[in-house]
Amino acid sequence: MTIQYALKFKKQYKKLPQKFQQQFDDRLRLFLIEPTNHKLRIHPLKGFFKGYWSMNISGDLRALYLKKGEVVIIFGLIGTHSELYG
Repeated sequence: MTIQYALKFKKQYKKLPQKFQQQFDDRLRLFLIEPTNHKLRIHPLKGFFKGYWSMNISGDLRALYLKKGEVVIIFGLIGTHSELYG
């Protein structure tokens, strides 16, 4: 599996506190080993974000990504529920 990051994701990630960056890194490792692990709470999104998938990072923090085929994942956004969904 290949992981890519959108420019917006990179900017949002850099603004996160170190604690949340580490939590994302930990969840990403879990995702790469076991993408269906229930801790990730992965689900497809609807409406404006149709085509994206949401991954739980911690409490209120989510990372949104797109799937390109079966082998490429592009992380597009990261933020709290209210930052992402309004």
